Amino acid sequence: MSDLANPLAALLAQRSLVILDGALATELERRGADLNDALWSAKLLIEQPELIRQVHLDYFEAGADVATTASYQATFEAFARRGFDAQAAADLMRRSVALAADAREAFWSQPENRAGRMRPLVAASVGPYGAMLADGSEYRGHYGLSLLELMDFHRPRMKVLVDAGADLLACETIPCLVEAMALASLLPEFPGITAWISFSCRDGEFNSEGERLADCVAALDGFEQVAAVGINCTAPEHISSLVAAARARTRKPLLVYPNSGEHYDATDKQWHGCAHSEHFAEQASDWYRQGARLIGGCCRTGPDDIRAVKAWEQEGLAAR
Repeated sequence: MSDLANPLAALLAQRSLVILDGALATELERRGADLNDALWSAKLLIEQPELIRQVHLDYFEAGADVATTASYQATFEAFARRGFDAQAAADLMRRSVALAADAREAFWSQPENRAGRMRPLVAASVGPYGAMLADGSEYRGHYGLSLLELMDFHRPRMKVLVDAGADLLACETIPCLVEAMALASLLPEFPGITAWISFSCRDGEFNSEGERLADCVAALDGFEQVAAVGINCTAPEHISSLVAAARARTRKPLLVYPNSGEHYDATDKQWHGCAHSEHFAEQASDWYRQGARLIGGCCRTGPDDIRAVKAWEQEGLAAR
C-alpha cells in the first residue's frame, strides 16, 4: 500500500511525532453539555452539533494533527433505541465526519495556521461493541460473540463512515483481540481506507479482557490496512510498559492516548484525583522515548493537554 493511501504514514514521513486530539465527551461536559445518556457524545450530534465542531476546532488550534469524530457510540442499534430509523442514524454518523471536516477546513483556511503544519486528518471513531451496550463492557470484554458476529455488527457503521469521507478510521477502546481481528478482517471490504486499532488495557501488560497487549499487536502486524496500533483510555502510569512490550512485537507505528489518570466512581458518578497538563506533557516525552509516534489524550484530557504536548514537541524535539 502506498503512502498516498495511508495518510498517517504520509504524516510520519514528515514528522517525528503526530499529535492526536484529546477527549471529546468529557470536554463537551466541561463546557456544560449533559451527556448522562446511553448515546454519550453522540447525543450532541442531535442536540448541539456546533459545540462538537467548536471542540474539534479548539484541538486543531491547540496543535492536534488529527480530529477523532463524535461517532464512538453512534451505532444503528443505539440510535434505534432513541427512535431513529436506519436512514436517520446514518445521517447522524455522516454528520460526525462533516463536523470534524468543517472544523479542519475552517482552521486550514487561515494562512497563519498552515505555518509549520501539515493539513490535519479526520479519523472516524469506531467504538467497540461494548460502547453500544453502554454498560462499561469496553473495559471488560468477554462479549461472548464470535469474530463473524462482531464483523456483522461493525460492518454497516464502518461503511457509512468510510463513505462519508473520513481520512481514516479510529477503531478505539477495543478490549479484546477477537474484536480487533474482526475490525482488521473487515478492512479489505473498504480498500480505500486505513485504520488504527487501539486497545483499552487493565494494567501495564494486559488488555481489558486479560490478553497480553504484545500478543494482540503481533496478531495485527500482517494486516496491511492497519496503519497503527496502540493503547487508549488507559491510565497513564501503564503506558510506558505497554509501549515497550508492543514495540518489540510489531513493525507498525505505535499510538497512545491515555486518559488523564483521574478515576471515575460509578457510584457517585464523579471523577476523583488531579490532572495537570504539564505533567501530561512530561509523561508524553517518556512515551515518545519508549517508541510511541502518535500521542494524544482520552477521557478527562483537553486542549490544554494537547497544547502542552505541542509545546514539548516544539521545544524538546527541536533540542534533540
